[in-house]
Amino acid sequence: MRLFAGLGNPGPKYARNRHNVGFMAVERIAADHGFGPWRARFRGEVAEGRLGSHKVLLLKPLTFMNLSGESVREALGFYKLDSAALTVFHDELDLPPGRMKFKQGGGHAGHNGLRSIEAHVGREFARVRIGIGHPGAREKVTGWVLGDIPRAEEGLFDEVLHAISQGATALAAGDGARFGTILATRLSSPATDAATPARPAEAPPSDKPDPPLSPLQRLIERFR
Repeated sequence: MRLFAGLGNPGPKYARNRHNVGFMAVERIAADHGFGPWRARFRGEVAEGRLGSHKVLLLKPLTFMNLSGESVREALGFYKLDSAALTVFHDELDLPPGRMKFKQGGGHAGHNGLRSIEAHVGREFARVRIGIGHPGAREKVTGWVLGDIPRAEEGLFDEVLHAISQGATALAAGDGARFGTILATRLSSPATDAATPARPAEAPPSDKPDPPLSPLQRLIERFR
């Protein structure tokens, strides 16, 4: 069994925040792969289903971000799973919108949700880092992550969520390399490239000489 935990903050106020892309990721997996209904459990909401031959529990901790580890620990403990069975989906300031990376283990880099999970279950879980970009100044980070995804970037985030859902079966099988390949293939070309029309090819120069000018054309050329 695998546990996929998406990080975010509960309530409609935060639903479209950049900080909530982890929630969005597991919600997309649930919708695309026919998981059961979301139910209240483990101080969060869970949905059960299968990805390939693997049973997967999707979890959205409802403890607010900085206590996410409490919910994750309860779910792992109930099913007698260790952190090797856990994958966490979270926002990443150091990646631009429309990009993401898979990572096994590592530090929390100041992310409060990861910090809490590490405190409760250790650091050796897998992470899917979903880029949200950086505002450019440290003092702007809180407002940035708690700001809504702008309309101009909704298409990029939708592509990312689709790629996660498409690769979720490989992730459930523990094949991080395959998951990474699916991400790279799906997101290899920026969305703007597809929207830019190709320039028509220019006609090659002709080897034929220009036709002779008529008497009227020669007169016009004299006074041009």
